Formats: sequence, structure tokens, C-alpha cells
Amino acid sequence: MAKVLLFGPLRDIAGWREKDVRANTVAELKAALTAEDAALGAALNGKGVQVAIDQRIMRNDTGLRANAEVAFLPPMSGG
Repeated sequence: MAKVLLFGPLRDIAGWREKDVRANTVAELKAALTAEDAALGAALNGKGVQVAIDQRIMRNDTGLRANAEVAFLPPMSGG
């Protein structure tokens, strides 16, 4: 079970900030979230969205250990 955290507009789209989801990889996790909410799935697969596992930026094919914290980070804008 992974603890999923959403930030910024991703949180607004989903209507939640934190949720436990069962998945073995980041790709599987994204698929599960997409199956529950197509708009969130589209946002998670959008340009510039990054995923951090236990506070380290990772790739979609990364495996998840039990009790991993997975944060989806929206694109950042600078100024």
C-alpha cells in the first residue's frame, strides 16, 4: 500500500490530498488512479508532472516498496 500525496492543481482536480492505494509500480499506481478518475489521470500524465517516492524524484517504471510515500508534483512555474 502506498500513501499518495497530491499538490496544487492536482489536489484540486482530485478533491483530495492524501490517499492509500495498492500498487507495485508508479505506472500501476497511475493506472489505478486514472481508473477511478479520468480527469485526474489526464492531469497526472500531463506535461511537467513529476513523481517523488519517499522525497526523491523517480521515473514511472520505478517499483514501490510497502508503505512508500508517492507524491505527484505539478509543473512548477518560476518568476
